[in-house]
Amino acid sequence: MDQKLERLMKQLGEAINDSISGSEQIAEVISRIKTDGYDIFVVVEATVGFNRRETGPSLATASRQCEPELRISAQDARFLKSLRISVGPGSGSKTA
Repeated sequence: MDQKLERLMKQLGEAINDSISGSEQIAEVISRIKTDGYDIFVVVEATVGFNRRETGPSLATASRQCEPELRISAQDARFLKSLRISVGPGSGSKTA
């Protein structure tokens, strides 16, 4: 993996961590759990895949013809919202 990609992946991890740790909603729930006498730790697993894009008209044409459909549940939407990720109208998603 080249150094630029490694740096970008590290920045992505930091951005995700900052989003989670900066969430007032998550902080509030963690506080309530601690108030009830529990220690808490949170492990969030994220799988990030990447491929180098090929350039050329054939790839652009194929992506317009076969656009994938994203379906998310209400629980998925709430989780993404807690991470400040928009899944509303205009974002290309459909809830299941």
